[in-house]
Amino acid sequence: MTKRARCAKKAVLPLRYSLLVTALSVGALTDLPVAIAAEVDAPEGGDNTVVTVTGRPQKVKDVAGTVQIIDQRALQTSGAQSLTDVLAQHAVGFLSQWSPAQTSINIRGAASDGQGRDFNGQVLVLIDGRRAGTANLSKIAPSAIERIEIIRGPASVIYGSQNIGGVINIITKNGLNTKGITLSGTGGSWGLGKGAFEVGGKKGHFDYFVSLSGGRSGDYHSGEGGGREVNTQWVRDGALAVVGYQINALNRVELSGRIDGIYDSGFRGSGANYYSKDNRINNSADLTYTGSTKNKKIDWSAHFYDVHDEDNFHWASPVVYSNGKPAAGTSADNNKRNLDIVGSKMIVHARLLPHNDALIGSDLEQSVLRSTRRRVGVNGASMSQTAPYDNNQTDQFVAFYAQDQHRFFHDKVALSAGIRQTWGHTRMDRTPYRTGLISRTAPYQATTWSVGTTYKPVKNITLRAGAASGFRAPTATELAADFDGFGGGRTFGNPNLKPERNQQIEVGLNYTDTIWQGDVALFQNSIRNRITTQVRPGYANTYDYVNKAGNLLIRGIELQGAVNMARLLWPERNDIKWSFYSNGNYNFDMKDEGAAANLNTHTAQRVYRYQVAMGARFGSTLHGHPWNVDVNGTVQGTLYYDTEEHLLIPQAEPRSSYVHKEAPYTIWNLHMDYAVTHNLLVNFAITNLTNLNYHPVFIATDHANSGLDTRFSNGGIGTSLPGRTFQGGLVLRFD
Repeated sequence: MTKRARCAKKAVLPLRYSLLVTALSVGALTDLPVAIAAEVDAPEGGDNTVVTVTGRPQKVKDVAGTVQIIDQRALQTSGAQSLTDVLAQHAVGFLSQWSPAQTSINIRGAASDGQGRDFNGQVLVLIDGRRAGTANLSKIAPSAIERIEIIRGPASVIYGSQNIGGVINIITKNGLNTKGITLSGTGGSWGLGKGAFEVGGKKGHFDYFVSLSGGRSGDYHSGEGGGREVNTQWVRDGALAVVGYQINALNRVELSGRIDGIYDSGFRGSGANYYSKDNRINNSADLTYTGSTKNKKIDWSAHFYDVHDEDNFHWASPVVYSNGKPAAGTSADNNKRNLDIVGSKMIVHARLLPHNDALIGSDLEQSVLRSTRRRVGVNGASMSQTAPYDNNQTDQFVAFYAQDQHRFFHDKVALSAGIRQTWGHTRMDRTPYRTGLISRTAPYQATTWSVGTTYKPVKNITLRAGAASGFRAPTATELAADFDGFGGGRTFGNPNLKPERNQQIEVGLNYTDTIWQGDVALFQNSIRNRITTQVRPGYANTYDYVNKAGNLLIRGIELQGAVNMARLLWPERNDIKWSFYSNGNYNFDMKDEGAAANLNTHTAQRVYRYQVAMGARFGSTLHGHPWNVDVNGTVQGTLYYDTEEHLLIPQAEPRSSYVHKEAPYTIWNLHMDYAVTHNLLVNFAITNLTNLNYHPVFIATDHANSGLDTRFSNGGIGTSLPGRTFQGGLVLRFD
C-alpha cells in the first residue's frame, strides 16, 4: 500500500466505523432508471427539468434530443457500489468495469478511454457543468450527488471536445437543494461496509452543505460455478463542502471543494491478475457567480474551476507475454499520472424579444499532464526503466459559441440552432525515459453546430427532430509525437491530423400525462476521422498517427415508457403505489467501415445490439409506515469484442485477432424498504438474484475450463463480476 493510500485509510476509517456503529446501511437497489420513469408517481413526471443542454433549467420534453435523468430518489435508494453500477442498472449504454476503480462507457457507438483519460475519449463527463477531468465514473463517490443528466442526442453546442457520443453531467448537492441532517451506513456481503453523513441548510444570506462518506469491501465471489475473485477489494472515501451567499434577490455566489478517491482497488484486468492495484483520485474547487437584471430578461453565469485528477497504478506482473512464451516480468511497475486543469465558462442568456431565448458563451481552459514510472524486476532484479503510459503534454484552448431558440404559434413550435468555434494548441513536453522525444507544439481547431425543432400538436404530445456535430481534439502525442518506443520502433505524430468528428441526427416523439409516459427516438450517429496508428510503408517498426479512412455508423431506436397503475385503477387514492417502467434501445445497424482486414466481422465493437431496463414498484403509505418493494432487471444484448485476454488457441478462439460474439444476459435485483418512523428507514436488498456468473467484456469468466491461457494470467483463471449480494441497513434523517 502506498503512503498516500495508508494516510487516506487512516483518515476515513474512523469516520466510517463510527457511522457503521450508529447505523447499518442503505441497502437498496437503484430505484427507477430514466427521466420519464424517475417521477412515475409524480403528477408532472414528464416535466422534469434539465440544465445540461443550455446551462439553464429546461423541460425534458422541450429538448430536441434524448434525455435521461437519474434523480435524487433513485440515488438515495441505490445499493450500487459506484456510479458505474448506477448507470449500468439504468441501461445508459455499454459499461465495462475492468476493476472496482476503472470504467469505460460507450454511448451510440462512441466510447470513453479504457483508463478514464477524458482527453482521449469520445464521451464527455461533467461535474456541475464543467469538465470532470476524468471519464472514469468509478472513482467518483455517489453519496454527494443530487442527480445525473445524460444527453444522448444532438442537443447543444455549449460543450466542446469529447462530446461525440453524449454528455453525462453529474450535479452535486448544495445548501439550496439539500437541507437537514442524514446519517446512513451499509453492511453486506463480502465485508461490505459504507457510511455517510451530510448536513445542509440556510442561515440568513448564507447556505451550506457538507458531506463525508467512506466505504470498503473485501474480495467478492463470482456467480454460480465460480469462487472467490482474489484482488477485487477496494477502499473509498469522498468529501464535499459548499458555501453559498445570496448577495440579493438577483445575484448569488457559491464556492465548493470536493475530493473523491478509491484506494487499494484490485486490478485483475484481462489477465485475472492477483498483484496489480490502483489508487485513483479526483479533486476540484469551483467558484460560480450567477446574476440577472431586474426584469429577468438577461441573466448570466461565470464559472471558474481548478481540477486535479490523479491515477496511481501499481501493476506488478511477475509473468509477461514475450514472443508467445512466458517471461520474467515485474514485482513492481508503478505509474503515476497527474492531470491539472484550470478553466472558466461564461454564459449570457437574453430574452429581449418575445418568444425568443438567445445564448452566447465562452470557454477558456489549460490542462497540464505529467507522468512518471518506475519498474522493478522479479525478486528485485534490476530492469531498464521505460517511459510512463502517457506522454507529458500541455493543452490550451479557447472557444466561443452562440445558441438561439424561437417559439411560434403560441409556443407550439420551437426552432433552435447553435454554433461553436474552438481554437487550441497542444504541446508535447519532455517525458521521463522517452528516448528520442522531440518536444513540439501543434494547433487544432473545430467548428461544431446543432439545429433542432419541437412541435406540440396537442397538449400531451411533443414531436422533435434534431441534428448536431461533435469532435474530439487530437492529443499532443497524436499531433506532435516523435519518440522511440519501448522495445524499439519509432512513432511520429501528424500535425495535419483532423479532429475526430461525428454527426448525429434524430427524430422522436414524447407522450406525457399523469398516468402514461412514453418516448421513442430514431437516431443515426456517424463517426469519422478516427485517429489510429499505421505502419509507415517501406520502413520496419515505424509508425505514424493517421485519420482512419472508414466511418463508424450506428443506427438505432430508443424507447422509454412507464405507467402508474395505482393512479389508473384507483385515481382517488394516494396511499397505494403500483407502477411499471421499461426503457431500452436496439441498434439495428452497427458498422465499422474501418475495421482491420484480419478481423472476422465489420460489426462495431463494445456496443450492445440491444439493451433493456425494466421493473415494477409496489408500495403503500397506509397506517403511517410507508413501505416499498422494487423488482428490476437489465437485459444486456449481444456484444462483439476482440478481447485483450490471452486465450487458448484453438480451444477458446481460433486466432488472437478473433472478434467474439458475447451472448446476452439478464440481471435481476430486489429491494425493500420500510419507514419505522418519520426519521428512520430500514432497507434490505439482493442484487444478482439468480447468481449469474458473467462479465460484459471478458470471455474467460471465473469457472473451470474458462479458456484463459493461465501461463500469462498472473493468478486467476478468469474475471467475473459479483455474484448474488445481500445488503441491509438503515437511514436516519432529521429535518
